[in-house]
Amino acid sequence: MNFKITLLPGDGIGPEVVAEAVRVLESIASKYKHSFTFQERLMGGCSIDAYGSSLTDETLADCKSADAVLLGAVGGPKWDDPAAKDRPERGLLALRKGLGVFANLRPVKVHPALMEWSPLKPEKLQGVDILVVRELTGGLYFGFPKGRDVKDGRERAVDTLEYYDYEIKRIMKLAFDLAKGRRKKVTSVDKANVLESSRLWRQIATQVGKENPGIELDHMLVDTASMKLITAPVSMDVVVTENMFGDILTDEASVLAGSMGMLPSASLGESTVGLYEPIHGSAPDIAGKGIANPIGTILSSAMLLRHSLKLEVEAEAIETAVDETITAGARTADIGGKLTTRQMADEIIKKL
Repeated sequence: MNFKITLLPGDGIGPEVVAEAVRVLESIASKYKHSFTFQERLMGGCSIDAYGSSLTDETLADCKSADAVLLGAVGGPKWDDPAAKDRPERGLLALRKGLGVFANLRPVKVHPALMEWSPLKPEKLQGVDILVVRELTGGLYFGFPKGRDVKDGRERAVDTLEYYDYEIKRIMKLAFDLAKGRRKKVTSVDKANVLESSRLWRQIATQVGKENPGIELDHMLVDTASMKLITAPVSMDVVVTENMFGDILTDEASVLAGSMGMLPSASLGESTVGLYEPIHGSAPDIAGKGIANPIGTILSSAMLLRHSLKLEVEAEAIETAVDETITAGARTADIGGKLTTRQMADEIIKKL
């Protein structure tokens, strides 16, 4: 079969890790007799430099017309002026909104061979297998009014945390559906003791929970959840939460795996066009050195195969190859080794 994949390598180490994920996908295509057509486009800081916009209409159209989108990372000191008219992160938010990808899936699994690289004690990490489901197109990042002004002689800034019932219901339904294929437990994270938006969140979570009697539902305040992620991560299965809480909690959860470079993500919506990216940033301090860990991006490509292209066997092949590569002792610098970005990908391709 022939599939079209739009590549958005982005900034910093993005182009380096995306290039290795493409090599892995090409190996999959060869082994399983598929045809992947890759079209590379600019987004983020590099797009600001080239076109004056972090995401052009043409690039968004190419993403919409593809079967899936693979993203590296965006941003860096060059484009970090808060007063700038456009910033790389604005392009990322516009891309998510444009594709209608309202659910961000971030699996957090701890490889037995990498427990020493987590700051937690090994006994806390045994059996950790969490799937965070983050609502991606609502909340503080998208609510209005938003902006800065002067009121009563004082400068002020305003952001609006806004959610509609349908936005909460669709993310909840997805979380419960995903839990059916796992340990049948959903932890809904909110701040219902303070926020009205969280009270609506909890109300709808409870309603959807009643529609899924075979799934255990647990409500948890976000401050408690941030503690539980460290003190008892094995107790968590599917964690569903709103946009900003999910953004923060998933970065916290990355320390369980030992390195941000290990973790993938998938952003999904109503259509089959998904957005796939590692959870790490552009890491400008190591860009161009060839030492970035490509595993998060390679595992993101496995999620791409599974969720957008419906190629489950091929997705599992990549995940197994990554697992075997780590077990065999292959390591990039972030997990205590000396392999380059290319060499790590070479080892994974050998396992394929």
